[in-house]
Amino acid sequence: MAFENPFDPEVTLGRCSCGRHANQNDHEHAAIQDEEQSTARVIEQAALRALFPEGPTRRAFLRAVGAGTALAAVSSLFPLGAATALAQDTKAPIEKKDVNIGFLPITCATPIVLAAALGFYAKQGLNVSLIKTAGWAVVRDKTLNGEYHASHMLSPMPLAISLGLGSTAAPMLIPAIENVNGNAITLAMHHKDKRDPRQWKGMTFAIPFDYSMHNFLLRHYLVEHDVDPDRDVKLRVMPPPDMVASLRSGNIDGFIVAEPFNQRAVYDNVGFIHMLTSEIWDGHPCCAFAVPEKFARDNPNTFAALFRAIVSAALYARQPQNRANIAQLIAVPNYLNQPVTVVEQVLTGKFADGLGTIRNVPGRIDFDPFPWQSTAVWMMAQLKRWGYLKQDMNFKQVAERVFLATDARKRMAELGYKAPESNYSKHTILGKVFDATRA
Repeated sequence: MAFENPFDPEVTLGRCSCGRHANQNDHEHAAIQDEEQSTARVIEQAALRALFPEGPTRRAFLRAVGAGTALAAVSSLFPLGAATALAQDTKAPIEKKDVNIGFLPITCATPIVLAAALGFYAKQGLNVSLIKTAGWAVVRDKTLNGEYHASHMLSPMPLAISLGLGSTAAPMLIPAIENVNGNAITLAMHHKDKRDPRQWKGMTFAIPFDYSMHNFLLRHYLVEHDVDPDRDVKLRVMPPPDMVASLRSGNIDGFIVAEPFNQRAVYDNVGFIHMLTSEIWDGHPCCAFAVPEKFARDNPNTFAALFRAIVSAALYARQPQNRANIAQLIAVPNYLNQPVTVVEQVLTGKFADGLGTIRNVPGRIDFDPFPWQSTAVWMMAQLKRWGYLKQDMNFKQVAERVFLATDARKRMAELGYKAPESNYSKHTILGKVFDATRA
């Protein structure tokens, strides 16, 4: 009777190296699954240990309710699926290669469109379709109905959607911020003599959305100058692309919005830049890369790949020497559809303000992707302050569920970004310090 030689290539061709699988491909797939399951178990156990420290109390609790019930309780407070997704290995197979991402044609979308222009999505094995969208309500609705798998959103929007403010409640995640600063308050040219906000009573201002940093920052600024934003002025929600034309026609007196529309108003000689929002709060978040929690849970490897592509693009955009080239790439009709000189003035920070001055503000816009949870707490406080959020709730708990700072830190470090050591920071807004731990 002849015996098979286990080292004979003709014999081992149909087997794997461990002998437990039909072939080597099955072996490698099983190994990937084992690694993913191990990662998930590590994350779940870490969350359990954090909430229920080792000791008699923890053991008694787990015996009483069972590990499954305990993990369900943890999941209600901590997005385990999202955390596991961001921890996935880069070699793990992509569940969904064809991804639709909605965006608005503003410079805040730079990381999203740049990731396409520079091939970062393709490098991650993704086939991304970028869909230009007119307004934020449309972005929200198309994300909720599944037309968009991920979206460019104003950073307060995922908080509002998660809470069911203005829409059906649906848990959302922010793995990365797209940009900080990058906005301004612009007034019509005939208001050059009204530089004091106390003179703005009776005026009409356009804002891009209720759940926006623009709305919150303008309100904060007005109150600091004894102007009631609900009684003394009119705030009108308007799609950003419509604002310059409305300023030209006299339908509004001014607006606060993302670039390039402030600079476009100057370029068209219909408005002047009253103030950059970085002068209100330097380093404030503006837009974010947002994903429904269900998509991240169902497609963890796709979610992680999107994260890597977006953050890689943000890190590229952070470098000042790349800004002029970026302006050429994103000013085209498919993306921003703006004169290159307008986009370049925004990105480089060397710009005409409409008042006869050429300003040089390198930090006019920046692309810091870290999703500070302390900024989310400030947004929650503003939702409550201005009546959008009626009930009392734990701001930090919501902030930590939506803004994935802890999970993002690891991947940012792997991509060469020195992430902050803490998820919370103190922020100076109009000269006053906001401490999220006391909110």
